[in-house]
Amino acid sequence: MDLVLVESPAKAKTINKYLGRNYEVLASFGHVRDLPAKSGSVDPDTNFRMLWEVDPKAAKRLNDIARAVKGADKLILATDPDREGEAISWHVLEVLKQKKALNGQTIQRVVFNAITKQAVTEAMRQPRAIDQALVDAYLARRALDYLVGFTLSPVLWRKLPGARSAGRVQSVALRLVCDRELEIEKFVRHEYWSIVATLATPRNETFEARLVGADSKKLQRLDIGSGAEAEAFKQALENAVFTVAAVEAKPVKRHPQPPFTTSTLQQEASRKLGFAPAHTMRVAQRLYEGVDIGGETVGLITYMRTDGVQIAGEAVSAARRVIADDYGARYVPPSPRRYETKAKNAQEAHEAIRPTDLSRRPQQTKRYLDADQAKLYELIWLRTMASQMESAELERTTADITAKVAARLLELRATGTVVKFDGFLTLYQEGRDEDTDDEESRRLPEMSTGERLAKRSIAADQHFTEPPPRYSEASLVKRLEELGIGRPSTYASILQVLKDRKYVRLDKRRLYPEDRGRIVVAFLESFFAKYVEYDFTAGLEEQLDLISNHEIAWREVLRDFWRDFIGAVDDTKDLKISQVIDALDALLAPHLFPPRADGADPRQCPNCSGGRLTLKLSKYGAFIGCSNYPECRYTRPLSPAADGAADIGTKKLGEDPKTGLDVTLRSGRFGPYVQLGESVDGEKPKRASLQKGMTPEDVDLATALKLLSLPREVGRHPEDGEPIRASIGRFGPYVQHGKTYANLETGDDVFTIGLNRAVTLIAEKVAKGPRSRRFGADPGRPLGEHPSKGGLVVAKNGRYGPYVSHAGINATLPRDRTPETVTLEEAVALLDARAERGAPAPHARPRRAKRPGKRPTTSAEARPALPRPSARPSKPSANSKTRRKPPTEAAE
Repeated sequence: MDLVLVESPAKAKTINKYLGRNYEVLASFGHVRDLPAKSGSVDPDTNFRMLWEVDPKAAKRLNDIARAVKGADKLILATDPDREGEAISWHVLEVLKQKKALNGQTIQRVVFNAITKQAVTEAMRQPRAIDQALVDAYLARRALDYLVGFTLSPVLWRKLPGARSAGRVQSVALRLVCDRELEIEKFVRHEYWSIVATLATPRNETFEARLVGADSKKLQRLDIGSGAEAEAFKQALENAVFTVAAVEAKPVKRHPQPPFTTSTLQQEASRKLGFAPAHTMRVAQRLYEGVDIGGETVGLITYMRTDGVQIAGEAVSAARRVIADDYGARYVPPSPRRYETKAKNAQEAHEAIRPTDLSRRPQQTKRYLDADQAKLYELIWLRTMASQMESAELERTTADITAKVAARLLELRATGTVVKFDGFLTLYQEGRDEDTDDEESRRLPEMSTGERLAKRSIAADQHFTEPPPRYSEASLVKRLEELGIGRPSTYASILQVLKDRKYVRLDKRRLYPEDRGRIVVAFLESFFAKYVEYDFTAGLEEQLDLISNHEIAWREVLRDFWRDFIGAVDDTKDLKISQVIDALDALLAPHLFPPRADGADPRQCPNCSGGRLTLKLSKYGAFIGCSNYPECRYTRPLSPAADGAADIGTKKLGEDPKTGLDVTLRSGRFGPYVQLGESVDGEKPKRASLQKGMTPEDVDLATALKLLSLPREVGRHPEDGEPIRASIGRFGPYVQHGKTYANLETGDDVFTIGLNRAVTLIAEKVAKGPRSRRFGADPGRPLGEHPSKGGLVVAKNGRYGPYVSHAGINATLPRDRTPETVTLEEAVALLDARAERGAPAPHARPRRAKRPGKRPTTSAEARPALPRPSARPSKPSANSKTRRKPPTEAAE
C-alpha cells in the first residue's frame, strides 16, 4: 500500500475516494514544525543554523504518519503546489528521518492544481523529487522574518513604550497606510468651478456639454478658480448662440481582463462582494478542497494561491464551448485568448484560478454551497468565462460646440460612448476602487456639423479638489503587488496582523492608521529608514525569487541582509528616549498639531496658555502633554480629535429649547463630546460622547440633543410598573429594567426603540436565566442531528466567542461565521477536526490541579526571557522574566 500525505482532512477524504483501496491518505493539518520563539532559533554566527520545533498539536499526527509509513511501499508527498506546500513536505520528510521511520521506501512528490479525479490521477503519473530551491527560498523567507521580528521588536519595546512588534513586510504595508494619511492631512483644498450647458438638437434631444475653452485659450479643470469668474462665463453663455463645430466618432475595442490571480481575486471580492482578503481565501480554500455535489465530493476551483494568468488548454476549449452554447458563436473570438503572467518567479506561475469544470454553472452549484461560497464561485466562473469571450465594440463620439456671444467665442465639448457589441461585457465588468463620474458612458444624440443648438440651461457648479482616498483592503493589496512587496498569498494575513495588533482599523471599508501604528512607522523611518523603504523590500523579494530559481544561495542573501541590519540595531543601543521623542515629535507634527481654524498656534497649551504641547511617552504608550508639567497637567491623546479630525476647540451648536442653555461640541481627552451648559458651583454639566463611527462634522443641534437625552425612559414595564431605560454603554446600546440589561440588536435604534420591543428584549434576556444575565451564556441554536454519530449539534455564543458543540466536544467558529449563519455541514467539519486533533476545546477548559508543595506561578514568571537571535547576548536585566516574547511576522 502507498501512503499519500496532504495538508487538510477534507482534501484527504476527497483524494482517498479518487485513488482507491491501494492508497492510504493522511493529513498533516498544515505546518508541523516552526522556529521556536526563543533565542538561537536562527543563529547568524553558525551559518544561520535553524532549530525547528515540532508543534505539540502536530506530534500525534506525525506519530500516526510515522507508523503508517513503516508499513507502506511508497511515500507520496502531495501537499499544495507552492513554496509553503513544498516546505510542509520537506518538514514531514525531515521529521520521518529523525524518527527513523523510513526504511528504503520510495519517496515521491506530486502536485495537482485542482482536486478532481482527472487532475489527481494525472499528477500521480508524473512524480518528482522535492524541489530544494523552493525549500531554500522558504528557509530564507522564514529566517528573515524571524530575524527582523525577534531583533527589531525588543528595540521597539525598550525605546517606544506601547509598541507591539515590527515585521519585515508588515511594517512596509503599515507605512503605505500611514503615508497616505499624511498626504491627506497635508492636502490643501483648492476651489474650482465647472460650467455645464444643457443643450437641445433640432429634434429636441438634450445632452450636456462642458466649457473647455474661451477666446482661443484652453481651460483646464482647475482654471476657473472663483465664483466671480464662473458667473461671468455663465452670463456670457446665457446669451450665446450655440453651433456644432465638429463631430467625430471613433470605434474602440475593450478587451476582457485575464482570469484571477490570488491578488486580483482578493481585490474583486472586496469591491464586488465586500469580502475581507482573509475571508476570501478561507472561502476559496473550501471551494478548492471540495464540496459534496450530488453525493460526490468535488473540488470546484483550481489552486487559489497563484501568480499565473494562463489556464490549461482543455479549460480554454471548454470555456469556448459553453460561450457558444449560452451566448452564441458571435461571442466566441476567432482564436483562444492567451495571457502571459507578470510574475517574476516562473516557479510559482501556476495556472490562474478558475472553475475545475466550466460547464458547472453557478446556478447549478448554488444549492450545494453556502451563501459566500456561491457568491465567490460565481465571481470566479464569470471572470474565467469573460476572459475567453469576444472584445466589446464601442463607438466613442466627441462633439465640439462653439458658443458665440458678441465678439467672444467660447468652446464646449460633449463626449459619449455607445456600445455597438457588448461582447464580454454581457457577463462581467471589473470593479473600481473609486467611484467616478464617467461622462463618456453617456450616449449623445445624433447631430451634424453646422447644426444650431438650443440652450436649455447653464449651470455653474462649485467644487473643491479632494485628497487622495484612503486605501481600501482591495486597493492596498493592489498597491503592494504593484510595488513588488511580499507575495500575493501573504497579503490577507498581513492585513489581518495589522488589524489584530491595532495598528490600523477598518471603517466604512477604508483603512485608517491608529496612533500606535503611526508612532511605530515614525520610529522606523527615523532610525531604520532603509528597512521600511519600498524599493529595499521589493528588492529582497526579487532575491528570494532568485533563490527559488537556483540563481543564488539562500545563506548568501541572509549574510548580506544581517550584516547591515544588526549594525543598525546596534546603533540604537545608546539612543536616549529624549532623542526618540524629539525625532517623532518633528516627524509627526502635521498629524499631532494640525493648523487650527482660528489661526492660533496649534502647540499652545489650551489649559495654561504659556506652555507648549509636545509628544510624551509613558509605559502605557504615547500622548500629548504640556511643557509646563507638573504645574500644568494638561494631556490629550495623540489624535487631536476622533477620526483624525482637527482640534475643534469649543463650537456652539445652538440652545436647548427646554432649558435655554448652550449646547456645545468640544474636544476632550477621550475624543469629541457634546455638553449642555457650563459648570455651576462645581457641579459638572451634562455631557455625552459621540457614537462610534460619528465624526464632529456629523453633529448638529438635533443630533447633540438626542445624545444628551440619554439615558431616556422608554416606558413602564407592564408587569411591575418599573421604568425601562435605553442608553449607550461600554458594549453598545442597550435597554435596562431593574438589574437586567439587554443589548439592542441590528435594526434597533436606541433613540426610537418603543416599549413593546424593549419588553421583548428584556423578556428574552430573562428567559436565558441568571447565568446568561451575568456571563452572556447562550442556550444555543440547534443545527440538527450529527449525520454519523447522532445527537444534536448546537451553535452557541460562549464566554470566549461563538462555537459549536456536540457530545462534549466544542469547536470555535471562524471569524466569518456566527451561530446564526453556520450550517450543520460546516459545524460537523469543525467538530471532526477538533476531535481528530485531540486537544481540549476552548470552551470547556478543565481546572488545573494544584501541585503539592509548590507555590503558584504568576503570569509574569510564566513568560520566557527576552530572546535575541544574535550571538551577542545582552546583559540580563533585573526584570527580564517579565518581558514579553517578541512575535515573528505571522503574515509571512
